Amino acid sequence: MSTKENLEENLEFMPKFDPHGLIPAIAQDAGTGQILMVAFMNREALDETIESGYGTYYSRSRNKLWRKGEESGHRQKVEQILVDCDQDCLILRVTVDAGQCHVGFQSCFYRALKDSADKKLEFIAEKVYDPKQAYKK
Repeated sequence: MSTKENLEENLEFMPKFDPHGLIPAIAQDAGTGQILMVAFMNREALDETIESGYGTYYSRSRNKLWRKGEESGHRQKVEQILVDCDQDCLILRVTVDAGQCHVGFQSCFYRALKDSADKKLEFIAEKVYDPKQAYKK
């Protein structure tokens, strides 16, 4: 079996990190299927997520681990981790108690392209919490 076949068709978890040591991770609501956010994980974040059962990511802007909900309290309980065919992208199916976007929405995807000719956006969701209260620390 070739290395590619071995990666794509075996049952060994071998996540493929990019040259910066990161792998994209999509958080999806396990109940509704809604995409909540996209982030990155390094090996440490992935290992902590697996060990703790809660979403932990790597913040590229802060250059450190980001434990989702450590400030807001809006944690992600990981129900399942899916890996794509070549193991270079993950989906975390999570259970959440409240909004996941730091702006106050349930999902970070709260706008859609309204008119592609004008490149205008429209809101497609309502805020579900007040970020000023959640991040008052």
